[in-house]
Amino acid sequence: MDTAIVEVESLVKVFKGQIRALDGLSLAVQPGSVYGLLGPNGAGKTTLIRVLSTLLSADGGTARVAGVDVRTDPAAVRARIGLAGQSAAVDEVLTGRENVEMVGRLYGLSRRQARQRASQVLERIGLAEAADRQVKTYSGGMRRRLDLAASLVGRPQVLFLDEPTAGLDPASRRDLWTLIRGLVATGTTVLLATQYLEEADQLADRIAVIDHGQLIGEGTPDQLKDRVGGAVLEVTVPESDRVQTFQALRGLGGQDPTDDQDRGRVVLPAPDGARTLTEALRRLDAAGVTPEDVALRKPTLDEVFLALTGHRATTPTGNGPDPRGGDRHGQQQPEGAGR
Repeated sequence: MDTAIVEVESLVKVFKGQIRALDGLSLAVQPGSVYGLLGPNGAGKTTLIRVLSTLLSADGGTARVAGVDVRTDPAAVRARIGLAGQSAAVDEVLTGRENVEMVGRLYGLSRRQARQRASQVLERIGLAEAADRQVKTYSGGMRRRLDLAASLVGRPQVLFLDEPTAGLDPASRRDLWTLIRGLVATGTTVLLATQYLEEADQLADRIAVIDHGQLIGEGTPDQLKDRVGGAVLEVTVPESDRVQTFQALRGLGGQDPTDDQDRGRVVLPAPDGARTLTEALRRLDAAGVTPEDVALRKPTLDEVFLALTGHRATTPTGNGPDPRGGDRHGQQQPEGAGR
């Protein structure tokens, strides 16, 4: 196994002397992969990324990025990383090209190098044609891509993405997914913090499930799903038949069905797969219930999170980092930190 490019051991961050945003967190990220940080607002995802990118100092534990300790040599860490946050940090008055060149200069590149790198990353990110337009004319998806371009101009070994697709429409989100996959294919390591379960499922090679600053589950998406325990049976029935459906399926496979009101379905664990499906249909037929739809599938990451934490991943806790730049605990971002 390759040596981890990001190593976190027993990391602690406390705000206002009592709120433990990170509570003894440990994890390791292998090079050339997408490592997902999955959890609700307040889980500690953004705090972890700010510590790893030297924007915050930890109160305990250790963290190394590309072999460099973030506490003892933050400047060397900044030279090895890129960072794109929850909102595009771009200057609307400047053109896209000027934004990227400016960041290149902050990385210590000469004017010529910054100009060359800017052209390269703008082409790579699909913004070459719009590069000389003012950013205030860009759409939200274009601004997010420009922010990603700026984070790449220093050719980082590790790219930190903190909910990079938040607020984007589905098409723009998928465009960014394609770009992220392309970056990893060329050797970049991506640490991706997200609340979007589909995003983690689509992109991440491994996922850390974080809640209240602690690691509560870790593995590939399939490994995490297997922890829930086999397949899931979903049954869609008319509203008038829901009571009979619950009664008919009660105790099947040793468990009772649950009500997925958001999608209008009755959900039941199916440890025996097709056998559970067959028995469910037999019981429904005996009860005089004709399903509108029946599906046997693997658990979702939402069900994994629910099983691990007791609440869904999209439920805000109100204790975490604020996407507007500070932190819900009142801690402000230090000035002078690199991207």
